[in-house]
Amino acid sequence: MVQDHIRYDILAQDALRGVIRKVLSECAATGSLPGEHHFFITFMTNAPGVRISPALRKKYQDQMTIVIQHQFWDLKVTETLFEIGLSFSDTPEKLVIPFSAVRGFYDPSVNFELEFDSAPGEVSLVGDEDSDEMLDPVASLMEGPLDDAPAASGEGDDDKPKGGKKSGADVVSLDAFRKKN
Repeated sequence: MVQDHIRYDILAQDALRGVIRKVLSECAATGSLPGEHHFFITFMTNAPGVRISPALRKKYQDQMTIVIQHQFWDLKVTETLFEIGLSFSDTPEKLVIPFSAVRGFYDPSVNFELEFDSAPGEVSLVGDEDSDEMLDPVASLMEGPLDDAPAASGEGDDDKPKGGKKSGADVVSLDAFRKKN
């Protein structure tokens, strides 16, 4: 097998994380999310550079999904990370999340999902706006149930996905586009 000295897998992950960076940067500039857009962002809580409160770290030792919808503040985005203020059970928290710690990004308003596996080069991209069925980000973004995820948007559970299997869109692995030897 030929060795990939360029590391296209890492370049692809960086480019896809750039989508998240761009979206969050635009939201930070306006101070709100456009239209009905809202985001589920799953990240590794034990990744280097992640800063969350000890209480959140104790509850979410491996990974955590936050919901950015109506109530958030102080969203700041840099080239390598984003900071955001969210409320968890009426307790305000500041989170600092490097983009390298993000494992999933999902916008249910347009059925768009980016998924990053732990191993480099295993990135999945899902997006099917025309589908009548919603994806289940629980299966793709989290190892545990979403019931354990904090409701950080300040809203009810109207948009909270329920368990079940995925349908309505296909997951495409970058391996499908690699040249076979």
